[in-house]
Amino acid sequence: MGILSWLLLGLIAGFLASVAMKGGGFGVIGDIIVGIIGAFIGGFVFSLLTGRADPVNNFDLGSIFVAFVGACILIAILRVFSGRRRMI
Repeated sequence: MGILSWLLLGLIAGFLASVAMKGGGFGVIGDIIVGIIGAFIGGFVFSLLTGRADPVNNFDLGSIFVAFVGACILIAILRVFSGRRRMI
């Protein structure tokens, strides 16, 4: 994937994760960063679970899903360490 694909994938995954985790969002740049880091985290987790070497290899729904799950994991970790608690 090219750099533009990574940026777009990160933006989509970061935005969807911020909406799903009921946060205020991180802005465009923050969502891209959260989505790209989430793609690495999600790729690592899914490679451990499925045995696939590269779960984020194309710009498709599967890659967006993997990045979305990783971004949700990252947001949850950030909330734990920042002390920001949310009542459900």
